[in-house]
Amino acid sequence: MATAQTSAASPIRKVLSVVLFNLLVYIVIGMPNAVLTIFVHTTLGYSTTLAGLTFALQYLATFAARSSAGRLVDRIGPKPVVIGGLLTCVCSGLLLGGAGLLPYAPSASLAIILLSRLFLGWAESWTATGVIIWNIHRVGAENTALAISWNGICSYGGIALGAPVGAALALLPAPYGGLVSVGALSAALPLFGLALIGFYHGAQPHPSTETPIAFSKALHLVLWHGSALAAGSIGFAAISSFLALYYAAHHWTGAATALAVFGIVFVCIRFFFASQIKRRGGVFVAIVSLLVEAIGLVVIGVFPSHTSALLGAALTGAGFSLLFPALGVLAVNKAGPHNRGAALSAYSIFLDLAIACSGFTLGPIIELAGYPAMFLASATCCLVGAIISYLLTRAPDHT
Repeated sequence: MATAQTSAASPIRKVLSVVLFNLLVYIVIGMPNAVLTIFVHTTLGYSTTLAGLTFALQYLATFAARSSAGRLVDRIGPKPVVIGGLLTCVCSGLLLGGAGLLPYAPSASLAIILLSRLFLGWAESWTATGVIIWNIHRVGAENTALAISWNGICSYGGIALGAPVGAALALLPAPYGGLVSVGALSAALPLFGLALIGFYHGAQPHPSTETPIAFSKALHLVLWHGSALAAGSIGFAAISSFLALYYAAHHWTGAATALAVFGIVFVCIRFFFASQIKRRGGVFVAIVSLLVEAIGLVVIGVFPSHTSALLGAALTGAGFSLLFPALGVLAVNKAGPHNRGAALSAYSIFLDLAIACSGFTLGPIIELAGYPAMFLASATCCLVGAIISYLLTRAPDHT
């Protein structure tokens, strides 16, 4: 295992050896995607709104943990923060498995699931923030886009891997199938990461005589970039939270496949086209990304067929793929090297908050007007994000 930070190692090799920890956590995040909302809605008997809120709670917890993750990374370094994220992920998996053992006690099962989602959100925040800053330390600020891009490849690659695995585990016979087996594997994967991380060298925080930036100031610095990110994140929430229920409403099979297609296309676009951010600029790439994402959501909303759902999921994944790094590189570099953790956390909060709020908004839209209206509303949000991104070109101080 190559963990030493030697000058001979390529930047990509250095990034990949650490980003493994993020991959493990995001496989855990992906496994319940095709199982959780159906379990809450069908097995426990709760509404689609509550099922969506249960899913979105993870991102509300991620939002709440961003500030602490950024401060700790800047103060004590990224490795201890990643360890904390992995430990919290283990707790989330154990709780999820326990909830699966209580299908005939809906209130208790739902309460345990909600607690599991809170732990998973915390794990996501600490692990993702720690891994990105750790890799920026390892490869230098000039490779910030590389660090963020590969983190995203492993993040959504993990979701793409996790969704079909979770769906397969759900088919196992009782009492081992469903959330029980998903929870068990969700605890085992971060345990594996904890066994490996002891062999890795940590990175010291950047020395600085300046007072660390206030989190409110970091939020102000990244406000417009984060707002465009938030608008595009609604489309991701629509796919992740409700695509499985959309399939179930039409009595289609293959929701896990559609989620996997979303993730695979996301990873391929990030892998092959991330260099366009440096060539064409983050704002331009963000505008194109948001327009493609909007088209994908419109395809799902206007053409109710299995084929259209697959195509729409693919286009949405393609559009969402480069959005975070395109604007994130600009946002992170605004705060200086000793405050990158705070800037990254502040920027990421916009994604978390958008996905968390989607549980309060998209579910009721479905109940009032149906799934097509929900997907079209999400597409409208992407168009708003494209307008915000365009306005950034008129304000050079923001870019």
